Amino acid sequence: MIYDLHSHTTSSDGSLTPTELMVRADIKQIDALAITDHDSVSGLQEAKQAITSKGLKTQLINGVEISTKWHGYEIHIVGLALDIDDDVLLATLETQIKHREIRAQAISDKLAKKGIENVYKDAKNKAKGGAVSRTHFAKVLLERGVVSNFDAAFKKYLGKGKSAYVSPNWMDIESAIKIIHRANGIPVLAHPIRYDMSNKWLTKLIEEFAAWGGEAIEVGLTQISPNQREHMSRLANLNGLYSSQGSDFHSPAKWIELGRNLRLTEKCIPVWQHPKWKTA
Repeated sequence: MIYDLHSHTTSSDGSLTPTELMVRADIKQIDALAITDHDSVSGLQEAKQAITSKGLKTQLINGVEISTKWHGYEIHIVGLALDIDDDVLLATLETQIKHREIRAQAISDKLAKKGIENVYKDAKNKAKGGAVSRTHFAKVLLERGVVSNFDAAFKKYLGKGKSAYVSPNWMDIESAIKIIHRANGIPVLAHPIRYDMSNKWLTKLIEEFAAWGGEAIEVGLTQISPNQREHMSRLANLNGLYSSQGSDFHSPAKWIELGRNLRLTEKCIPVWQHPKWKTA
């Protein structure tokens, strides 16, 4: 079985619609796909309908990726197998989206002071009805020729500490975990190796995440070394956590693909063995 439990659509900063993503997952022979858009569950109904209308074999797992703050770091918490009709979850995500829009306007204002006008409008068009993110700003800056490549947009303007960076107003990790639990979902610490922190701080993050009721961490990623995978597996076991895996797919690319290089270690307890695990 191939599980890919972290992916994005046009409902946040992905380039494929929910239908297109489900079709791609089916072609790639993914057995179970979790769509985990940033602070949004709006694409899940379309994805579910695509499975029925197109006769797809890939199972859909309801998911979301909630942005949080912890000691100055932006930490992402994935919720898996949750009830997407929970009223508290939906109200919380609506508030998160409002914060995203306020932040996007502020980023645009900072870019305007640098002589780069009306970026918000173009970024909004890129979002195709979803929340505007820094990814959309980066795409606009690249298309306008302001930067030479996508990463340069973050290195020069959008990254932390750069001229157009705006600190996000996200909730804390414990609150995100409680909201996911409220929706009967499984809280997962997303891509722990990607946070720019020392091993001491990473260990502290995982320990606190577990203490607050977190239940799994992403051990299997598309871009991860064998040593990193083993280390994440050990930290999961030390903290009594299940192990998850996901490509964090946003768009077709040479270096990231649905299901690619996703595996756990023999020591891992897969999150799909969790008692609350269910398909959409």
